[in-house]
Amino acid sequence: MTPAPKTAEPPKGLSAYVAVTAAYWAFMLTDGALRMLVLLHFHTLGFSAVQLAYLFVLYEIAGMVTNLSAGWLAARFGLTTTLYAGLALQVGALLALSQLDPSWQIASSVVFVMVVQGLSGVAKDLAKMASKSAVKLLAPKEGDGLFRWVAVLTGSKNAVKGLGFLLGAALLATVGFTGATLAMAAVLAAILLAVGLAMPSGLPAGRKGAKFSEVFSKSANVNWLSAARVFLFGARDVWFVVGIPVYFYAVLSDGSAAGNRAAFFMIGTFMAVWIIFYGAIQAAAPRLLRAAQRSEADLIAAARNWAALLAIVPAALALAVLLAGAPAMWLTVLLVLGLMVFGGLFAVNSSLHSYLILAFSKEERVTMDVGFYYMANAGGRLLGTVLSGLTYQLGGVPACLGTAAAMVAVSALAAGRLNDTTERSQPA
Repeated sequence: MTPAPKTAEPPKGLSAYVAVTAAYWAFMLTDGALRMLVLLHFHTLGFSAVQLAYLFVLYEIAGMVTNLSAGWLAARFGLTTTLYAGLALQVGALLALSQLDPSWQIASSVVFVMVVQGLSGVAKDLAKMASKSAVKLLAPKEGDGLFRWVAVLTGSKNAVKGLGFLLGAALLATVGFTGATLAMAAVLAAILLAVGLAMPSGLPAGRKGAKFSEVFSKSANVNWLSAARVFLFGARDVWFVVGIPVYFYAVLSDGSAAGNRAAFFMIGTFMAVWIIFYGAIQAAAPRLLRAAQRSEADLIAAARNWAALLAIVPAALALAVLLAGAPAMWLTVLLVLGLMVFGGLFAVNSSLHSYLILAFSKEERVTMDVGFYYMANAGGRLLGTVLSGLTYQLGGVPACLGTAAAMVAVSALAAGRLNDTTERSQPA
C-alpha cells in the first residue's frame, strides 16, 4: 500500500503573519476613514487650505518621533506589545475626537484636533513598525519570499486604507462626525480584543539590554534609502493631503447641503479607488518586477529607474493645468487618469523601498532600522503635508504637482547612491 502523499506544510510563522496582517488591516481602515472625516468636516466649517494642513502636522511630527523610538520600544518590550499599544491608542484618539464641540472657536478646534491627530500618529506608527518588522522575522528565507510577504502586507494595507477613505466620507454624509468616530472606536476596540485573544506565538519578546542609541543606523544603504523615502512620500502628500481634495471639492460642489454630500462621496470614492489601486499594484510588484529571477543589485537599480519614470507624471499634469487656465471637465478627467498612473508607478517605487529596507536590515536590529526608515517616511509625509497647504494656497494645483515632480527627482538621486551588499556579505 503506497503511503498518502504529504501535503505541503504552511511556512513557519504564517499564522502569526496572518494575525498581524489582520490587526494592521483593522487599524488602517480607521486611519483612512479618520483622515477623510477630518479633512472634509473642517473644510465645510470654512478652514483654509493652510489651516487644513495644520490639522495633520502634529500627526506627522508624532510619526517621526514615534518611529525613532518605536524600534527601541519593540526591541525592549516585544513586537506584540507594540502592536497592541498602537491599536489601543487609536481607540483613545477616536473617543477623544468624538468630544469635539462645534461651538468652540476655530483656534481651540485646531489645537484640539492637532493634539488628537498627534495621538493617532503615534498609534499608527507603533502598529506599522511592529507589523513591518514582523515580516522580516516571519517570512520564508528562500527566493523572493521576503519581497512577496512584505508586498502582500503593504499592498493589502493600502487597499484597506483606501476603503477607509470611502468609509469616512460615507459616515460623514450619513451619521455625522461624532457618530462616525464613536462607531469606529467601538469596532476597533472589539478587534483589538479578538486579536489579543487569538494571537499565536511566533513574534519575539523584548530584550532588556536594548539601547536607544541603537536606532541610528550606521549602514549607508539604510540612510540613503531613508533619504529617498523622505522625498518619495513628500511627493505624494504634497498633492494628496490638501491640494487635490480641495480642488475637486471646488469643482464638484455647488455649496448646498445636497451638493456637499455628493462631493463628499465623489472625493471619497476617488481617494479610495486611488489607494486601493495603489495597494493592488504594491501587492503585485514582485511579479511585475520578476523579483524571483533578479538579484539585489537589479532591484536596487530598479528603485532609481522607477523613481525617474515617476517624476514625469506630475510634471506633465502640472503643465496641463497651467495650459488649461481654468477648471474644465476634460481637465478633471485628465487629472483623475494621470493621478491613477502616478499611483501605479508610485506603488512600484514604494514596494521596492519596503523590500529593500528589510533586505538591508540584519535580524538582530531589524526593529531599529525599520523604525529609523519609517521616521524618514513620516518626515516625508510631514514635508508633503505642510507643502500641500502652502503650495495650493500660493499656486493652486500646478504648484502642488510641480513640487511633487521635483521631490521625486531628488528621491531618484538618493536611490542612485544605494549599493549591492550581497557580494561583500558572502563568506570567502
